[in-house]
Amino acid sequence: MIATFVIEASLFVYTVVRYRLAPVGRIVAAMLACLAIFQLAEYNVCGHDLMPAGWSRVGYVAITLLPALGVHLVQAIAGRRAWLSLIGAYGSSAAFALIFGLNSAAFQGHVCGGNYAVFQLMSPLGGVYFFYYYFWLFIGIAMAWMYSRTAKPNIRKAQLLQILGYFSFIIPTSVVNAINPQTLDGIPSIMCGFAVTYALILSFGVVPLVSPQHTQATKRHSGHKL
Repeated sequence: MIATFVIEASLFVYTVVRYRLAPVGRIVAAMLACLAIFQLAEYNVCGHDLMPAGWSRVGYVAITLLPALGVHLVQAIAGRRAWLSLIGAYGSSAAFALIFGLNSAAFQGHVCGGNYAVFQLMSPLGGVYFFYYYFWLFIGIAMAWMYSRTAKPNIRKAQLLQILGYFSFIIPTSVVNAINPQTLDGIPSIMCGFAVTYALILSFGVVPLVSPQHTQATKRHSGHKL
């Protein structure tokens, strides 16, 4: 957890310093911050007795924002705005964030395993939350694929990398769950553990392709060839 936190926090600093002026860079920085905060929260829940209930709420608020940020990122890469999907994604994200942040009864407890943590949500909140999460993840994948089909080469590459990034944590999590169904209760923890790969793809793949620096370099290169 600490190793993953250090990686994601370092990527956050790198992205802010290098790409803070790019809209895509700001969204990616927010995503990296949320991933890092969850790892820190998970460490404090499982590694110490320092307010585990409070850290559970902090961690869940952080990861609850990720699906909406993902949808926003896909649209920012494409240079488009689908307002209904953005309002729906951020609206549902805000609703769950308020529940986790303000309702102390949202969590029934937690269990710390060897490699992941299980956050026990009250019923039926858990089921509704996982539907919300996967719904917006797959909406993000569908939108990225749709936008990539008619995009310019760099934007197309960025969208395909975004799809790869989604699958980099969805597929391994699904494989782990299939091999050991008992891990289903630890999906948020397991998924965020694999999401360190997604963080690397965002920082070194997606953002450079659509940043102003890359665009200017491409124009200079094209002008030199002409």
